[in-house]
Amino acid sequence: MKIAVIGAGAIGGLVGAKLAEAGGDVTFMVRGANLEAIRRQGIRVYSSDGSDIAVRDVRASNDYTTVGVQDVVVLAVKAHQLANVAADAARLVGPRTVIVTMQNGIPFWYFHRHGGALADAVVRSVDPLGSLARYIPPEQVLGCVVYPASELVAPGVVAHIEGDRLPLGELDGTCSDRATRVSECFIRAGFKAPIIDDIREEIWLKLWGNLTFNPISALTRATLVDICDDEGTRALAAAMMGEAQTVAAKLGIAFRVSLERRIAGAAKVGKHKTSMLQDIEALREPELEALVGSVMELGRLTGIATPHIDAVYGLMRLLAKTLAAQREDVTPARAAA
Repeated sequence: MKIAVIGAGAIGGLVGAKLAEAGGDVTFMVRGANLEAIRRQGIRVYSSDGSDIAVRDVRASNDYTTVGVQDVVVLAVKAHQLANVAADAARLVGPRTVIVTMQNGIPFWYFHRHGGALADAVVRSVDPLGSLARYIPPEQVLGCVVYPASELVAPGVVAHIEGDRLPLGELDGTCSDRATRVSECFIRAGFKAPIIDDIREEIWLKLWGNLTFNPISALTRATLVDICDDEGTRALAAAMMGEAQTVAAKLGIAFRVSLERRIAGAAKVGKHKTSMLQDIEALREPELEALVGSVMELGRLTGIATPHIDAVYGLMRLLAKTLAAQREDVTPARAAA
């Protein structure tokens, strides 16, 4: 099976390395330091259990015109980066290619085959121009929810902290042959990849925590257990989750765990830095719209007020703006260097 993994960060690196080790014909579509590192030494994954994977015989490219049509394209970039790679990714997609989306938050395809009054609506917070579906055909998408926690610790080097679940689902809830093929491929690579009949429900279950703990951690520089142990931030997280639960219910989503159990689950992860906190510390753009802005948008579409989510979004938006200005600030000394 020919597999292109677009992005070799914390998740793309982990998934691509394990697929390659299991015998997959993997090509990483990357650039910069990651491209150079993978070409030079392959890709390496260190796991918290002491094991490690070193895959040297793996391809890496930044030229989408030479790789060819793939059986599977794994989109492992972050949601706000999709627009930058969508047109190139289309070069790898043929009529039978399966596109596995691994973005956190509400995906651009959320209302495709959704039914009801919002059928085929565009989620503008993640697809402002409504153009992503032209390059990434929703009818070829297989939804995926990513539960592993990992970090890119150096170019071509990933630390796998915990987790191995990658549930998959067709957007219409069917169990297709293509979903079975991809599931079996992921299972051979060591992941738990069940085919589920409601991928949107699974998306909401993960998003339920992400939309709260990610921005709170970024604003406070606190880990998951610290947020859950502090009375004030725990109460804020619960309030945000309550608002999101009401929005989700309007869209026909029922959470299979209680709010209290979801918070307890986050606390058990321990001293883990969320992906948004990692981005803020590295002065990278955070996944604000997919994780928080999208829930606000769905709240407006369903007539549900989200005051706590709105307030945290406002703080995070200003923080992201401040960091963007820092990235762009070139002092005379730097310019002269």
